[in-house]
Amino acid sequence: MKALKAAIPNSDTIYFGIKGFNMRQNADNFDLSELASAVKFCHDNNVKAILATNILVYDNELDQLRFILESAYYSDIDAAIVHDFAAIQIAQDLKLPFHISTQCNVSNSLSAQFYEKLGASYIILARECSLKQIKSIKKNLRSAKIEAFIHGAMCSAVSGRCYLSATICGSDEKSANRGRCTQPCRRSWRVFDNDNHEFIFDGTRFMNSRDLCMVHHIPEMIEAGIDAFKIEGRMRDPYYVDVVSSIYRQAIEAYYNNSFSKKKASLWIKELRKVYNRGFTTGFYFKRPTEFDHQHKSPSNLSHYRLIKIATITQYDPNSQLASISLFNGKIFNKLQIIVMGDYSSDTYFKQKIHTILLNNSKVNSSPYSSPQKPLSLQIKLSQPAKPLSDHIYVFSNYTYKNRSYYFKSKKSQSQTDYKPSKSDFYLFKSS
Repeated sequence: MKALKAAIPNSDTIYFGIKGFNMRQNADNFDLSELASAVKFCHDNNVKAILATNILVYDNELDQLRFILESAYYSDIDAAIVHDFAAIQIAQDLKLPFHISTQCNVSNSLSAQFYEKLGASYIILARECSLKQIKSIKKNLRSAKIEAFIHGAMCSAVSGRCYLSATICGSDEKSANRGRCTQPCRRSWRVFDNDNHEFIFDGTRFMNSRDLCMVHHIPEMIEAGIDAFKIEGRMRDPYYVDVVSSIYRQAIEAYYNNSFSKKKASLWIKELRKVYNRGFTTGFYFKRPTEFDHQHKSPSNLSHYRLIKIATITQYDPNSQLASISLFNGKIFNKLQIIVMGDYSSDTYFKQKIHTILLNNSKVNSSPYSSPQKPLSLQIKLSQPAKPLSDHIYVFSNYTYKNRSYYFKSKKSQSQTDYKPSKSDFYLFKSS
């Protein structure tokens, strides 16, 4: 729900999965019982809701699939993303609008027309299509609309139809086509033939694709006739969803008000590099990807920016909008942008700039430094409601990378150690 809230301000449509039958089984998916409220939240904000049900389906799962799609229909879902023909048939039976998944690998006009005749509202084209091919496919359709990816993770296999994970793990339970990919393509590999000759390649992660990024090419994408742009991000944190959707919304609006420029695109990509990324590629849109479109050095995030927890909300007064906080990491000051986000028990997510700080009931422009050993109690004004104890305050910063005079604090020893970046527990306070 936090990611849903993050996507709402900048999106026309949001797609998400529930636990079962979607390509991101390892994500924090919605329970079926939460589906109606998620759809209502989208509709209350004038955003369409699409349910992803695009994995391979077996005989013993057909009743469950039908139940899920029926539940989606009665929850007033706008459409379902489907791959398996069983899912298509059930959607047809229910008169539920459906979108053809990129898993179907639609890469030519005849295939697109086939799904159009079946009644598909949208066809999400294969990632392997070039812009020239997309233009041709679009011209040969009458009613179905075209959707294409503009940003996010890329798979080395054809449109994500990969069995490497299942083969290596020896189980269909770890199949990418069942939504449980272990991403072995991101690992380092050495390749030998039967005569023990090693395959020579530049780098050690030759299957580790960079992330798709088309922010520089939004005009060409629009002019190719693509009806909907899709951002891949169901395994990303809410702040990532917020930033990426915001930037692409700006790029699209800039095209339509004739203010799109290379300078703006360069600023946008600078911001995109701050959130999770493996480096960027334009995929297949202009040419066949080569070794330069792969990230040989790192399997994961190249950004030096992180969400850093600085405080916990201890009380909240809805009348005054004042939140009492326990600040334990660095300092806060007016105009500092903060992210207020809940833990596993809360769906709170919003960001704002601080404009009111009360310390000992007096207004101040800045707080003193705090640390886990010397936390500060103070109040700030929030733009939205917050839940005490389960909601926390974060800053998004590269401070712990830039300023090496700052230290990482180990949970185990609670003593200062040499600098060691980690996914959590970065501290901003100065060393004593």
